[in-house]
Amino acid sequence: MAVDSINPSSPSCERDVEALQFIEEMTRNADSVQQKVLAQILTRNAQTEYLNRFELAGATDRRTFKAKVPMVTYDDLQPLIQRIANGDRSPILSAQPVSEFLTSSGTSAGERKLMPTIKEELDRRQLLYSLLMPVMNLHVKGLDQGKGLYFLFIKSETKTPGGLLARPVLTSYYKSDHFKNRPYDPYNVYTSPNEAILCPDSFQSMYTQMLCGLYEREQVLRVGAVFASGLLRAIRFLQLNWKQLANDIRTGSLSPKITDQGIRGCMSGISRPDPCLADFIEKECGKGEWDGIITRIWPNTRYLDVIVTGAMAQYIPTLDYYSRGLPKACTMYASSECYFGLNLNPMTTPSQVSYTIMPNMAYFEFLPHSTSGFAPGSPPKLVDLADVEVGKEYELVITTYAGLYRYRVGDILRVTGFHNSAPQFQFVRRKNALLSIDSDKTDEAELQSAVENASKLLSEFNTSVVEYTSYADTKHIPGHYVIYWELLAKDSANSPSNQVLAQCCLAMEESLNSVYRQCRVADNSIGPLEIRVVKSGTFEELMDYAISRGASINQYKVPRCVSFTPIMELLDSRVLSKHFSPSLPHWTPERRH
Repeated sequence: MAVDSINPSSPSCERDVEALQFIEEMTRNADSVQQKVLAQILTRNAQTEYLNRFELAGATDRRTFKAKVPMVTYDDLQPLIQRIANGDRSPILSAQPVSEFLTSSGTSAGERKLMPTIKEELDRRQLLYSLLMPVMNLHVKGLDQGKGLYFLFIKSETKTPGGLLARPVLTSYYKSDHFKNRPYDPYNVYTSPNEAILCPDSFQSMYTQMLCGLYEREQVLRVGAVFASGLLRAIRFLQLNWKQLANDIRTGSLSPKITDQGIRGCMSGISRPDPCLADFIEKECGKGEWDGIITRIWPNTRYLDVIVTGAMAQYIPTLDYYSRGLPKACTMYASSECYFGLNLNPMTTPSQVSYTIMPNMAYFEFLPHSTSGFAPGSPPKLVDLADVEVGKEYELVITTYAGLYRYRVGDILRVTGFHNSAPQFQFVRRKNALLSIDSDKTDEAELQSAVENASKLLSEFNTSVVEYTSYADTKHIPGHYVIYWELLAKDSANSPSNQVLAQCCLAMEESLNSVYRQCRVADNSIGPLEIRVVKSGTFEELMDYAISRGASINQYKVPRCVSFTPIMELLDSRVLSKHFSPSLPHWTPERRH
């Protein structure tokens, strides 16, 4: 990074220089920073119930830590986490009080995971956010001369029996003083007012953010959302609501559908009659042609700021269609458990995106990833941050200030290089994740269970599911799960009706985890699940095709998720009928206890 290429002629430039120098310092000394981080975590949490189990006797060195503290998963920690959630305030995992829980993707029981966090973690997250624009300014000039149109939303939160909040990490951040009272920064001016971002009603929030973005269309230099799916949802919202939006702009009024008093109050100073702008929106949207709509409505947009790595890569062609191929910047890598690092070359193509792990965020270890597993009796040796090898894949293992020790995150990463002594990684995938549309992640075991539960509805018709596979349909907005079923009907005179198969769709949705169901019910970010019934013998044809391409007949297994175009075409050419979930699955913000 060319730190010296910035001329610190303004306070914001001075901040940029300091931020870039901080990145250089951290990455030059990655291994020593990691040693200090581990020592700090072990020193401050030495008297916790969890660490006392392993008799570290005050040791803070890596060798003792690795020899005595085991690698764990969420299921290992769940009983301790539940005690904290139930109100136990003793130092179980962390010496500092757990301030809230950050909810992560679902467990096998269908509940979101609860990740304990402490107040100072907000400072650590804020630090990583503060590094993003200084890096971006090296690659795109003049971003302080306009605004960002970002579609940001909060999600529902609940309280544990012990009274602690449980909510997604971004909801926690947007509701914090770090975000609400953030100091003015010319590089981080948004068109969306806080009142709209913090409105819990997704329609009112989206409507207001879109309206403000339209009013300031000439000022917008970058358009974004957290995930690619969120930005596409915003474009779909514009397609459905442009007439009402244009009418509000023409008259300077606000739709009666917007009832949130905070929004109505702040919009009184933003709304204004602008017939010319209303004419423009009606002309562009009224064409019914949506190719390049982002650049047509917001002509000064330099790039899209969205995550398009991992499961989000499936949305790249649609984003290119709506933006005429604008660059897509993936700026940072984070999760509910921990914020990890940032992309030092944010304008690279999505397939080339690599994230540099910032060694001050947590203590990182890496489990060499092998699809064949490990031989019994030879547990894998975890590798330190500075010792990973280029080209190899690893599962990320973290030890955090908030009380996770040698915790398997479940992300598979591939090392692409180093920035100074800090490794750079491509995100490959979530371990075991099969289907994903938005923030949902469905694995093979969960899909299998959902199919089994739904197929019980077929038993009275002497019908069973012979084989199945699936894919995430992202051609439509919102995307939805498609499940292919091959059925065996023993009594053709009494086969299941369309209504029964639609109920099978709903039964599958009821079996999927709470993150999926929240996306369906509260966020409207996933459409109704679809079952496509295929002709008898279709899956034999699928096997024949795989064998013709070199698969071993002895080792062939039906893929539970497909994305290869010829296979999709084969399946779709054998479809007998299509069925959709007739209603929303059950979901409430409250956790089951």
